[in-house]
Amino acid sequence: MDIIEIIIIALGLAMDASAVSLVAAASGYARDSRATFRLSFHFGLFQFLMPILGWFLGVSFISYFASFDHWVAFGLLTFVGGKMILSGMNPSVKSYTNDPSRGLTLIMLSIATSIDALAIGLSLAMLKVNIWYPSVIIGVVTACLSLLAIRLGKRLGLLFGKRMEIFGGAILISIGIRILLSHLLS
Repeated sequence: MDIIEIIIIALGLAMDASAVSLVAAASGYARDSRATFRLSFHFGLFQFLMPILGWFLGVSFISYFASFDHWVAFGLLTFVGGKMILSGMNPSVKSYTNDPSRGLTLIMLSIATSIDALAIGLSLAMLKVNIWYPSVIIGVVTACLSLLAIRLGKRLGLLFGKRMEIFGGAILISIGIRILLSHLLS
């Protein structure tokens, strides 16, 4: 597998994490450099680790996990997106109380946006590709694109304010629906 193929895979895998990063920043959650670092680092880290996990799990166990991984991603994204929509509709709720760059929400988003990378790891194992090099590329590309998305999202948040929280929640739910449908219809 050459570098161009790995970068194309990495770009595809990074799209969900980048969309979540954009939404988090536009909704006013990623306000400071620490939140920016936490989001981009964790998304990159999980995108790095999931292909390795998929590679090590092998064909027998991953076929069991593949039967419900899309439901996990859908549930996590819908839960976080729903909370964002409710927060955006209630003007008395302050955005910083539901910071997606902290705690369990960060872990849930990191897992939900990197589940597809688990399947890539399995595919690379079947192709007998050394997993370390592609995983590093996938993780770095995801972290960098997430960082860029956060910077863009901050600008959108300044323009549109609290309405971005509702829009962002809807985007998270639509990403969850896309993941669910792509698995159910394939």
